[in-house]
Amino acid sequence: MDGRELVRSIKAFGSARGWRTVAVAWRQRRTDARALPPRGPERARVPGLAVVAEAAPGGGTIRFARSVLKVSVSAVGTVFWAWDGAGPLPSYALAGEAPDPDPRALLEPDTGGGWRIVSERVTVAVSRHGAVEVRTPGGVMLRRDLPPRWWEPVDGAGGPASGGSARWTQRSELPADARFFGLGGRASGPRLRDGSYRLWNTDPQVGFGPGDDPLYITMPVQFVVSDAGTHLAFHDNTWDGRVTLAGGEEGAGSGHDRPATSEVRMDGGPLRCWVVVGTPARVLHHWAALTGAPALPPAWALGPQHARWGFGSAQEVRRVVAGYRERGLALSAVHLDIDHYDGHRVFTVGRDRFPDLPGLAAELREQGVRLVSIVDPAVRAEPGDAVYDSGRAAGAFVRDAAGAELHGVVWPGTCAYPDFTDPAVREWWGGLYEERLRQGFAGVWHDMNEPVSFVPFGDPTLPRSARHALDGRGGDHREAHNVYGLTMARAGYEGLRRLRPGERPFLFSRSGWAGMQRYGGTWSGDVSTGWPGLRASLALVLGLGLCGVPYSGPDVGGFDGSPSPELFLRWYQLGAWLPLFRTHAAIDAGRREPWEFGPEVLEHARVALAERERLRPYFTTLARLARMTGAPYVRPVWWGTPEDRALRDCEDAFLLGDALLVAPVLTGGADRRAVRLPRGRWYDTATGRAYEGPGQVLLDAPLSRVPVLARAGAVLPVRGDDGGPALEVWAPAPGRTGGGLVVRDTGDGWEPGEIERYQSRLVDGRVVVERVTDDGPEEPELPVRIRGLGEGGTGAGV
Repeated sequence: MDGRELVRSIKAFGSARGWRTVAVAWRQRRTDARALPPRGPERARVPGLAVVAEAAPGGGTIRFARSVLKVSVSAVGTVFWAWDGAGPLPSYALAGEAPDPDPRALLEPDTGGGWRIVSERVTVAVSRHGAVEVRTPGGVMLRRDLPPRWWEPVDGAGGPASGGSARWTQRSELPADARFFGLGGRASGPRLRDGSYRLWNTDPQVGFGPGDDPLYITMPVQFVVSDAGTHLAFHDNTWDGRVTLAGGEEGAGSGHDRPATSEVRMDGGPLRCWVVVGTPARVLHHWAALTGAPALPPAWALGPQHARWGFGSAQEVRRVVAGYRERGLALSAVHLDIDHYDGHRVFTVGRDRFPDLPGLAAELREQGVRLVSIVDPAVRAEPGDAVYDSGRAAGAFVRDAAGAELHGVVWPGTCAYPDFTDPAVREWWGGLYEERLRQGFAGVWHDMNEPVSFVPFGDPTLPRSARHALDGRGGDHREAHNVYGLTMARAGYEGLRRLRPGERPFLFSRSGWAGMQRYGGTWSGDVSTGWPGLRASLALVLGLGLCGVPYSGPDVGGFDGSPSPELFLRWYQLGAWLPLFRTHAAIDAGRREPWEFGPEVLEHARVALAERERLRPYFTTLARLARMTGAPYVRPVWWGTPEDRALRDCEDAFLLGDALLVAPVLTGGADRRAVRLPRGRWYDTATGRAYEGPGQVLLDAPLSRVPVLARAGAVLPVRGDDGGPALEVWAPAPGRTGGGLVVRDTGDGWEPGEIERYQSRLVDGRVVVERVTDDGPEEPELPVRIRGLGEGGTGAGV
């Protein structure tokens, strides 16, 4: 950077803090230069030819001339392979032990000097050169991982620079029609185009849009859809890396297909991979079994929430809550940002602005509104600060390679960083949440936990040479960085469970990694205010859902700037259909209360909010099913029909559960929009008109609403006119049946929910709804409202 850029960056933070960040940035560079010298000469290595194989239950070990490959297939068809002695554990992604191998699957010789493992759900073939091919039971290729390549220091060179771990590259071939999704939270998605995607959790430090990458959550998790089938591939490695994707071409070159390709490059760490195959629902079910069931949010967290950086005082909080109440707008929670702290210091309260925070929390609780607190990981490094003194006594903070406590600059000033990869530190940190509970907070949101250290140039995080416990293994920030947010979420979640064992914790985190769903959800982070930011908001929710994180949502209205009334309304209408429905904005941004945009926007927002509240029982059911099955609330439109190629490229609509298709308006000035339908009959919920899919239809999208369609035969739990639970049933198509699942709210504790199954059918022009039980069909005990009979005409997709 030149001098002018340096001066501008200093001014951006204010002079005193700016100079501190410059000092931190230079110190970070010097520290890494000393502790991590440049790599010396390296030598490339490939596996060579297969020499011998040793069978074991579910697979076995194949020894090559220069490497060793272990392959195993579980009873449900999950494939694990790893090179050079790597095993499934230790892993920050896995929820427990690896699944048991399938004793019926045996390693046996294959043609061409290779080996294969045949199981009921999948076949794995290993070539004599070390390529690993995963096939369907019918022998169709899902993916072919080519022989990897390692770059290792030449003996006597490299030294500490290698960190004891070689760089590696894994190139894979996939069917020519394959579409890529996942890789964590990607603003350019949900479908990932040709390009390179970095695996390094990063705070972009400004509002982001579809062109910004990487962001706060990156995961080496690829969700791949092709005619051959659906699968998920997870390279279990936390180091910095890149994934380069390229689409294929059918009939390219003398009529032969050019395969799609994926290339994973990692700076170190183990080369090991999980592959999960099946339908989209089956893939995410087994992925959840592997990495942990999603945390179940308390019921109130499925309602509308309001946040702002800059409430400033208890009086302002009361004013905003009163604004919702006086206008008859539902509100479940208010989120307090860093401005409620004393000097931005975590686990404190600015008493001059919030003199009685427990009293405020109790007052709001009586109105049905909870308080949620921001929690940042950085602790003001100042003797006399209670949290800092406690952490120093516990040896809790990250140290540099020389053993000195490592400092960075964040909102409170010079800060120390807890090492959440140390179990003792997680327990210490989790105990600190008792202060938040005493203040009356009902939940927390973790921010700045990539982790962030303000710098005017370079990487805005800790030095790569910073030392971490890594749960007893020891290592540096190159390996710990991507799991810092994940392990902080674990510390907070487990602490809240210990402190309030009778209540489900509510926690969501800006940063995380594979498996983060075990501890809560996430949100978009600082999405830029604008139509591109609105589109990125949907991409993030869909992509994260396919990585196993079902509870998420954006900053409705965008984080920065001032949205136009139309943009705010369209964002609000989208947010009303997403799991986390929360308005939020920066301290210098415009207001985000619906009434601030005029009476027309207020009335249309009221309609969207009322529909969200009416469907709260449906969101409760989706939350329970996500925990039971791993299925996200928000799903791509191809979820039930991944073989439909047109649907694979549809990125501007989504399924909410199995019953509803939501088509938000993502462009300005639109009052109609095209909607691509999956197969079957779909009803426009506003007009009752029926449309037949597959195909595309053009629907009205006035400012008052966005198009929402219900699947014929769907049975949805809703709030009835009396506020109690009821069933809304959309008439099945002639000759077809329908149904739905209902899981009722059992409170905010740990009582399991019971799945109620309902079936709908058309008999002599009348819709019959029955509850399915082990003893046979029964009359529903809930009130039933039939829709779709005689409400509108019938249309067809094109």
